[in-house]
Amino acid sequence: MLTDEYRYKILKELQQDPDLSQRELANRLGISLGKANFCLKALIEKGSIKADNFKNSTNKTGYLYLLTPKGLEEKITLTQRFLQRKIAEYEALEQEIEQLRKEVKS
Repeated sequence: MLTDEYRYKILKELQQDPDLSQRELANRLGISLGKANFCLKALIEKGSIKADNFKNSTNKTGYLYLLTPKGLEEKITLTQRFLQRKIAEYEALEQEIEQLRKEVKS
């Protein structure tokens, strides 16, 4: 299953580096090559990214992963949700830290 977190991270990485290989993407995200392949296929089927073949200087076939307009909209939505979730986690952590400080003082 492709979670919002992985969709966000993949779209972010591909927007920054469209000629990223599946192996490099997997390494950056700390996931298996198979999972990276599965996620990319799911995003292609959904219409969020498209993969174009290209030949690089060593004549090996590679892909250029480009975000589609739909993919860009999806990334914005995912970024907003990701930010809201992280702010909520941060605020909860702040409250926990403050509670621990009060316990230490007493």
